[in-house]
Amino acid sequence: MKRIIITGAAGFIGYHLALHLKARGDFVIGLDNFNNYYDPHLKKDRVAHLKKVGVEVIHQDICEQNFLKLVLLRYGITHMVHLAAQAGVRHSLFEPEDYVSSNLQGFVSILEACRHFPNLKLIYASSSSVYGLNQKIPFREEDKTDQPANLYGATKKANEVLAHSYHHLYGLQVTALRYFTVYGPWGRPDMAYYRFTRQICEGEPIQVFNHGKMRRDFTYIDDIVKGTIAAIDLGASFEIFNLGNNRPINLLYLIELLEDALGKKAVKEMLPMQPGEVIETYADIEKSSKVLNFHPSVSLEEGILRFIDWFKAYHATPMLHYSMG
Repeated sequence: MKRIIITGAAGFIGYHLALHLKARGDFVIGLDNFNNYYDPHLKKDRVAHLKKVGVEVIHQDICEQNFLKLVLLRYGITHMVHLAAQAGVRHSLFEPEDYVSSNLQGFVSILEACRHFPNLKLIYASSSSVYGLNQKIPFREEDKTDQPANLYGATKKANEVLAHSYHHLYGLQVTALRYFTVYGPWGRPDMAYYRFTRQICEGEPIQVFNHGKMRRDFTYIDDIVKGTIAAIDLGASFEIFNLGNNRPINLLYLIELLEDALGKKAVKEMLPMQPGEVIETYADIEKSSKVLNFHPSVSLEEGILRFIDWFKAYHATPMLHYSMG
């Protein structure tokens, strides 16, 4: 039995990962600061589910380094999965300090806490955003990542460089997971598939950037969780892995799937390219397939249907706190 702490446990990926790890018999505890980047009530509803299966989520910020050390020692933690971060490209254009605080200062706090525990293994969320303006597709782990397209991608690139320095200096065992456009039930409301769904239901126009000429490697949450657990079990000394679906999808096709699932047409507002965005993300998963036995199995068509089923049930249940507005 592994003893695992998940930062950002009230978040989308953290919630699902905690459920799966607990179900297989690991000791799991979570940490989250419940910030208001999106409505914290959704996070609280996730945590309510975790509490029912015996997973405690502590309300604390990752920048509190001494607290982190205390938790690692008190619970005999063997693995830290660091998912807490300030996400979102658009938000970084207006609130860059949020990314400096969480993704840079917070990440150094994590590294400093972990280095005092020589046997601890750190697995953390990087992002496909590190590939930035890279024109070569599909993206391989060995590709250059020194041209970020936005501040979020720059902070994730910085995380990888910082992690390597701590591995080199202190022997920290660390694995970076470059996630590609994760979606599914209990997802983040700021992401396009979730935002479009709400707007279509309410008859609001959806903003389609670059006139829909964009492709994303949408990866279903269950596949992401399987890949993350495989990385936990591998316990590598130092590795970087792509976790993506290896099948980029046109944005307009995503909208078609949402329309079909909802039985309602979207009102599209076609707009030019948004600053900080990239045209396409596409994961080469050859390394992940060989080393982690990572083989994504949920198609976008199936994944969207599962998300819509959850969306309808969740937003139709008055006892839950989160509202569509």
